[in-house]
Amino acid sequence: YLHNARQNTADAFSNLVVIRQFLTGAGIIAFYDVPWTPIYIAVTFLLHPYLGLLSVFFACIQLLVTYFANRASVKGIEGGADAVLNSNAFVQSKLRNIEPLHAMGMVKHMRDRWIGHHETSIERDEVSQEKQHRQQALAKFIRYCMQSLTLGAGALLVIDGRLSPGGMIAANVLMARALQPLDLIIATWPQFVQARMAFNRLEQLLADYPERQQGADHPAPDGDIVLDALTATVPGRETPILHGLSATVPSGRVVVVLGPSGSGKSTLARCLVGIWPYVEGRVLLDGHPVESWDRMKLGPHIGYLPQDVELFEGSIADNIARFAAVDSEKVIDAARRTGIHEMILRFPKGYDTEIGEAGGMLSGGQRQRIALARALYGNPELVVLDEPNANLDEAGERSLIDAVTDLRAKGKTVLLITHRLNILGIADLVMVLSKGTITHFGLRDKVLAALRPPAGSVSAPAG
Repeated sequence: YLHNARQNTADAFSNLVVIRQFLTGAGIIAFYDVPWTPIYIAVTFLLHPYLGLLSVFFACIQLLVTYFANRASVKGIEGGADAVLNSNAFVQSKLRNIEPLHAMGMVKHMRDRWIGHHETSIERDEVSQEKQHRQQALAKFIRYCMQSLTLGAGALLVIDGRLSPGGMIAANVLMARALQPLDLIIATWPQFVQARMAFNRLEQLLADYPERQQGADHPAPDGDIVLDALTATVPGRETPILHGLSATVPSGRVVVVLGPSGSGKSTLARCLVGIWPYVEGRVLLDGHPVESWDRMKLGPHIGYLPQDVELFEGSIADNIARFAAVDSEKVIDAARRTGIHEMILRFPKGYDTEIGEAGGMLSGGQRQRIALARALYGNPELVVLDEPNANLDEAGERSLIDAVTDLRAKGKTVLLITHRLNILGIADLVMVLSKGTITHFGLRDKVLAALRPPAGSVSAPAG
């Protein structure tokens, strides 16, 4: 779901470029020139009714050609454009994961699949181009016939004394001007279809991800969390990811969330920070629905570390400071609390070291610890950590435990998702999810006692 959202958002910029190119090109001018066609034809009637009728005849033919050209080519143009988008999206997604492709010898197999997508796009484009060339050739033939017949009809009228030679030339020019917008529409019809498709895709994108209403100006939160019959869904899935979750977490508590893969832990984290759009029920932060807050004002009070760590091109300091104005004291404080201050100083330029696109110059553990420092920047009241120790070594995990302990001492609310049970020692509360529902929630010792198998029983082997 999130991959599709990112892909659609990336395509939106391409769609905007397509619309801009059409609106600033010659195609849009043709539509503005079309109202002049009846005016030119009316003037032609003033020169002689026969010439006016001839211009109406050719205008009707051009309109029919334009109509049937639309019906014949629109599906081919749309299919070709979709095939190109699919081909480009396929290769771009694979380039973002090029290392495992090389390591496991998958490059040739992926290249063969991409060639299949690419050949399909070329075939569809070839069929579409052939139809467009035929339509343009037909329009050119009609234009040449119009010019010849207009001159011939004008010459006959001149011979009969019904029209002057100047009127004959004027009639030919007027008819050419009258039909020129229709010729240009046919020539630029593919660009119009592509612009219309881009506009429709943008409308669909805005419908799927509507603009968030301006949030209310609530006081700074303390970190009290209430889940009120929270249900999270996703389009195309019959069963909800989360179903009817209800729980209360007072501020200053550390909650460790456990559960098997696919139980909805990461979705719960996204719901808590208000970034999951398909939600029923409520997530209350200090008694107010989380979606009712002004995001720009709420953001500094929330720390979020997603499971898939995303760093951005810029310096280490920029990433920790969330790309706002860098407050050196806050940046260093966040780095010290996560135990990476000394590590950062060993980089060539320290905190000013550029990390490259997506933090490519860093190891997985380094990226995760810098992202953790970003989550702790500015002492937020609510900190949501999704698998924060997935890529950490022993020293990194000790730093994580120290950071969470420090947050609890300062009265911050922490929700920590993990598979590692050795971190349970810092938990005040434990929540266990299974198949999108809460099976256990309460004080750590009580939940662990409930999960512990009865004495004398033999637990099933793992796997």
